[in-house]
Amino acid sequence: MNTPANAAAQFQQQLDQVANEIESLLDRLLGPELLAGERARPARLMEAMRYASLGGGKRFRPFLVVESAALFKVPRERALLAGAALECIHCYSLVHDDLPAMDNDDLRRGRPTTHKAFDEATGILAGDGLLTLAFDIVARPETHPDPAIRSNLVLALARGSGIGGMVGGQILDLGAEGRFNGGKVQALGQSEIETLQGMKTGALLRFACTAGAILGGANATQRTALERYGAAVGEAFQIADDLLDVEGDAATVGKAIGKDAALNKGTLVTLLGITGAKERLAARVAEAEEALAPFGKDADILKAAAHFVAYRQA
Repeated sequence: MNTPANAAAQFQQQLDQVANEIESLLDRLLGPELLAGERARPARLMEAMRYASLGGGKRFRPFLVVESAALFKVPRERALLAGAALECIHCYSLVHDDLPAMDNDDLRRGRPTTHKAFDEATGILAGDGLLTLAFDIVARPETHPDPAIRSNLVLALARGSGIGGMVGGQILDLGAEGRFNGGKVQALGQSEIETLQGMKTGALLRFACTAGAILGGANATQRTALERYGAAVGEAFQIADDLLDVEGDAATVGKAIGKDAALNKGTLVTLLGITGAKERLAARVAEAEEALAPFGKDADILKAAAHFVAYRQA
């Protein structure tokens, strides 16, 4: 019998395994060997890209790709490639978010941010390199032999990371901070916060689950279930992150905390209060579990993942 405790232990084991596999894969993808069409891999650029993407992070997004794809018995190496592409997008976004023009952070994962370890120009280009590498990876035949599947992955990743996804959410976030209105903070209502966070944070988490469905040739019901799960996990992830900004400590979290309050940033925690936010968090976890019903016991690890997201300490 797979008890909740067993599922949690299995989840942690699987998360660690995926993290190790993604680390090895990124190390290879960011190696010195030239690919067809490349004339050179500048040493400083590669060093910064490796600094930004290796040796840190839980690799939760690639984990969701791998486990969602496993529901359809997708070959693991294909899921790992798609997961590595997604991790490149995530790492690029962190590099750019940390820049002085954006969040102006000095610490990321317990060490200097990329632009502090190198310089701002190198940080920008390292992020650009990771962004474009992501689409290079998903477009490769090794990711899937069917060009239509690869095309669908490219499209879904572009939508999740671009105008209507992560990048669009980031500019909404900056606007709410008053960046484009003479410093006047914009008070956001609940629906506006949900839209902003669903784009900035939730879109890539939804893609992680959608990618598994695309790789596996899921039917409409299965894909909808995973999209619903991804949306619920995405909101839970952001609420938990906002709670950590209030209740966590920098040493454990690995970055500065208390920044939301300092910027008067609108979050569901500030809007609903800590108790209300925790109640909503629990509801999103329950929704994530319910969404996985079509997959039965095969989705137990994904259910455990929803609990991990909600109650993590870092």
